[in-house]
Amino acid sequence: MSTLAMPEAPTLAARIKLATSNAERDAACALRRQVFCIEQGLFDGDDTDAIDSTALTLVAVDGGGAVIGTVRIHHAGDDVWWGSRLAVAKVARRQAAVGSGLIRLAVGAARAYGCSTFLAHVQQQNVAMFRQLHWQALADVVLHGRPHSLMRAGLAAYPPIHDGEQGFVCTRGGA
Repeated sequence: MSTLAMPEAPTLAARIKLATSNAERDAACALRRQVFCIEQGLFDGDDTDAIDSTALTLVAVDGGGAVIGTVRIHHAGDDVWWGSRLAVAKVARRQAAVGSGLIRLAVGAARAYGCSTFLAHVQQQNVAMFRQLHWQALADVVLHGRPHSLMRAGLAAYPPIHDGEQGFVCTRGGA
């Protein structure tokens, strides 16, 4: 009797890193427009703002070079950093490692720059994931007509990452 091998579920591998080229930054902006303007309708046509001029863009890049996730971080004064515009492409949303990897690099890179407080406004549907990643909800707010939580990262769970340009590879099972 012969047995058929069951195919394994495809493994999505992505490099989580600081965007180092204009092509990566442009692809990150396109992904943000797709998620925040087209899918969610939070912005009309474009989500860029003044923060983009000083923010660092982080990306998740798949094996074919496509940007499948992004987040931006920026220094807000003193030792306070913010993360914002976390976006993951539809093809990668079931892979928790992409979003959590971007969060890990965002906080870790900010820590390498001297961050002592890392904050984000998190859409309400994502609060549970952030709590699992050692974030604390501080207040409920409404931004762009949608409920969000102001959240703070538990920095003890995020060691500094000094090589953000190299980043790290994550797969379905984690980084």
